[in-house]
Parts: sequence; C-alpha cells; structure tokens
Amino acid sequence: MTRPAARLTETRFLRPDVLCQCRIIARPFASKSLISTRNISASRNRDNLLYFNHLTFSTRNKNRSCFLRPRRAKVRSWTPEDSAEQPHLEGDWHARPAIATLTPTMPRQRMGQHFLGNPAWQRRILHTLPLDADGVWLEIGAGHGEMTRHLAGNGRRVVAIEGDARLAEGLRQRVCAGAEAWPGLEVVSGDALRLDWEKLAGGKFHVYGNLPYYITSPILHRMFEFAGQIQSAHIVIQLEVAARIVAWPGRREYGYLSAACQFYAEPQIVLRIPPGAFSPPPRVHSALVRMTPPGERTSLKISDETRFLEFVQTCFGQKRKTLVNNLRGMAPKGLIGEALAACGLRSDSRAEQLSLAQFAALFARLT
Repeated sequence: MTRPAARLTETRFLRPDVLCQCRIIARPFASKSLISTRNISASRNRDNLLYFNHLTFSTRNKNRSCFLRPRRAKVRSWTPEDSAEQPHLEGDWHARPAIATLTPTMPRQRMGQHFLGNPAWQRRILHTLPLDADGVWLEIGAGHGEMTRHLAGNGRRVVAIEGDARLAEGLRQRVCAGAEAWPGLEVVSGDALRLDWEKLAGGKFHVYGNLPYYITSPILHRMFEFAGQIQSAHIVIQLEVAARIVAWPGRREYGYLSAACQFYAEPQIVLRIPPGAFSPPPRVHSALVRMTPPGERTSLKISDETRFLEFVQTCFGQKRKTLVNNLRGMAPKGLIGEALAACGLRSDSRAEQLSLAQFAALFARLT
C-alpha cells in the first residue's frame, strides 16, 4: 500500500518544545474521501526548527498512517500569548494541504502523558482497586481527572498530584463547577518526586498512578521511600517495564528494578492495556501492576536498606559480566570469590541468577 502524504498548514496552541496532539483534516493521494484525526509527533532542535515526524489518521474502513515530508517547519519563539494565537509555520512541504487545529477540549501531551480516555478501560481498572470506604488515595499524574472522579466518593479522600500546572488548574475548575461529583478531592500542583507523600496523605494511603514512561523508575524509587505508609500501589506503566518488575531470577527480564520492587512489595500484572485505551495512543502496550507491601524486606531484615540496594545495583552494573567483575571496586577478587563460595554460589555467577536472599547473604559477607 502506498502511504499518502499530507501537509500541515496551520496549528493552534502549539509549543515548539513539546509533543502535541492535533486534529487533522486532509486529502490523501490514494483516496478522495475526507479523512480526519489523530496525532502529530513533533520535536524541536537547537535551531528552533520544528520536526513533524508522523501522522496517524483514520478512514471509514481502517486506520492508516503516513510520514510528513519534508519533516521540517520554522516556528517563531513561543510566548504565553500564543495560547490565544497560532504560530506561523513556513516551509515547502511538496504535498497536498492539511489543516491542523488543537481545541481547548482536546488532551495536551506536554510531559509525556498518555491519558486513559477510554471509559471501558477506566471501569476495568476501577474494579481491580481496593476501594474501601474512608480510604485515602494518592494519585500520581491526575491529568484531566480521568480516574480521579472514580476514586473520589464513598467517603474516600483523594489527593491528586499533577505536575502540569495547566492541567491541575483545569481539574480545579472542574471540581469547583461540580463539587458534589468530586467529594473529598484535593488537587496538588507539583512535582511528585519532591512532594512529601506522607504529609499530603496524613497517614497510611493507597497509590494509583498512570505514569509517564520516561519517569517510571524515579517515581517507583520515590514511592519506596514511603513504603511503610503505603497499603497498596496500582500503577499503569509500559508493559515491557511491568514484565521486568515481576520477573524472577533466571529470566532475561530480571534486573535491578525487579529486585528493588520485589524487596518492597509483591508485584503482579493485573491487566494488559492496548494503546487504543489512551489519548494520544502510545506506540507500545501498557499494563496495570498491583504492588502489595511489604515484599521480602521484612524477612531479610536488612539494617541499612539504602546501602543494600546500592550493592544490588552494583551487582547488576553490567549484566554480561560476572559478580566478581562487577564487585571489583568494592572488594578484592579473592575476597569476593570466598564470599561467593560461602554463599553456595559459583565463581562465575551473574546477578540475574541471584534471589534477594542470596544478595542479602553476599552483602552481609562483603560489608
């Protein structure tokens, strides 16, 4: 099938340094029928040139996609006034015209978010959550309130954290317009990596989050800092990362993230979520992961958990190397060999073969 070409002639509410979603009206070469929809991915280089990489659209029969060529347009510097104006794009596109607009009601992808806009998947996720009356929920990345409105209610208190100030303000306005539909909701605009979760929740709490893929690991490590206060965590993340989190020793996916998550909780993949459940749809599948504390930390009884996890991370420093090579900066080769033998491990053992209990035994002998 020949992929049709399209040309972007105008757009609104577009910042040149973020990804955006636009509505496209275009006539492809291969069809006379009018098509509409979807996503333009864009990025900016140091010369202030905006690159439009890929366009996805739909016809009556099937979804189609095309690449925008040439993939470059000049755009003037963005200013706050641009929220009411449209920046002018220049460039010879050598293709048929298209019109792109972003209306205020459409989702905006400013920080890598993929909003869970499908109501059916919202309900499916909701049915897996322990929605006890009078519970406290901390939501990471509330977006437009897609899941927030489901979490609130029945005496539950919800603290919705949103890093995008505009999305947070929009959610506050929705709450003010219909307070009866959002009982017990507090919207907090800020960085979840810096906020004090325990202080916000005021005690023990549950966590729900639709996490941007690029920040999954930092958010998880921040969550582990409050492991003693978390009753359960339910996070929507990239399926590949979810597979790493639940992987057991000996599996190809098993790594430091697996060990760290299983140290603090018992992870389980509850749902596999297709890209179409999100807006804009990501290019990968996602998963809902349930994490139930306390994990193996209670049985291992590590006195210095921070040093232990740093030790585990060093063991996974280079997965192709043996533990002897990865730990050379910590102890002499002979001492490492003796410690491995004392723990019943071979001298050519690698980190991906060890359980948390074996890591703990090795840590005790080398520190």
